[in-house]
Amino acid sequence: MRLVAETLSRTLQAGLAPAWLVAGDEPLLVGEAADAIRAKARAVGYTGREVMFVERGFDWDELLGGLRAMSLFAERRIVELRLPSPKPGLEGSKALVAAVSDPSPDVLLLVITDKIEYKDQSAAWVKAFDAHGACVDADQLQPEQLPKWLEARMRARGLVPDADAVQLLAERCEGNLVAAHQEIELLRLLSGEGPVNLEQVAAAVANSARYHVFQLGEALLAGDAARTVRILDGLAAEDEGLPLVLYCIAEELRAVLQWPPPPSGAHRRLYMGGRRRKELLGQAARRVPRAVVLELLTAAGRADQLVKSSRKDQAWGELTRIATEFCIAPRKRAG
Repeated sequence: MRLVAETLSRTLQAGLAPAWLVAGDEPLLVGEAADAIRAKARAVGYTGREVMFVERGFDWDELLGGLRAMSLFAERRIVELRLPSPKPGLEGSKALVAAVSDPSPDVLLLVITDKIEYKDQSAAWVKAFDAHGACVDADQLQPEQLPKWLEARMRARGLVPDADAVQLLAERCEGNLVAAHQEIELLRLLSGEGPVNLEQVAAAVANSARYHVFQLGEALLAGDAARTVRILDGLAAEDEGLPLVLYCIAEELRAVLQWPPPPSGAHRRLYMGGRRRKELLGQAARRVPRAVVLELLTAAGRADQLVKSSRKDQAWGELTRIATEFCIAPRKRAG
């Protein structure tokens, strides 16, 4: 059974699987999913809890023995396994398959790990959780998902936001759900339950957006000029390395020029990132005239000289100009 964090509560109301895998790269969603599973387990009689950390030399036989051993006081218990990466190795994979396929009636297994990439979803141990337990995906929200998530979260806390309030909160907290959670609690404290408008959010909420440089590529390809500028401003404020930002912009320009990928797969690395990235690349290639892309790529070459100089402010300004012009380019490709 495969779930997303947003549907976990409904699933838990229906029952509790004997084994759970919580995986994702969004700390708030991972933590809340694990908390919800533990709370449900305690409510149905799992009173004990053991936490194990997988480190170099971890004894997987000890894990299996612990799962099958009777408690001294015959209590039902949670065995929580913290996996630093979703790659337990051959021995670990075999142990997890065995544990999930033949669960102890008095032990609930909870494995917490980082995001499982698409190519690893077919691993035997992941498929075992899917078949005999439950997998909860707690990945970062896409920008278009964030407003809906925030509104639901606010309403659950007794706040009734208007659309503009939700949008501003989404812009200020994008990429940082922990900050979003804190800002919602602050709004509730300052305003109390009831309606929330744009002015209240603007007055109360700090700019807590946290961006990753590769979010910039997604915004560029989508032609979202406002989000692109916000990301660049955020990266500049966080003192992100200019060479990496320039590399990201130039790579996206080159990828658009080379779309569609040749049958030989010679440029396969440019199209990694899953279905969404391929769709965005195709849209950008149809939207932006080829001549404009070539011109902006030449400008990126000139910007490289600014990046290598001491004129940091000019470099950020030039990168912002290049990115913005790409976003607002005509929607009919020429050449």
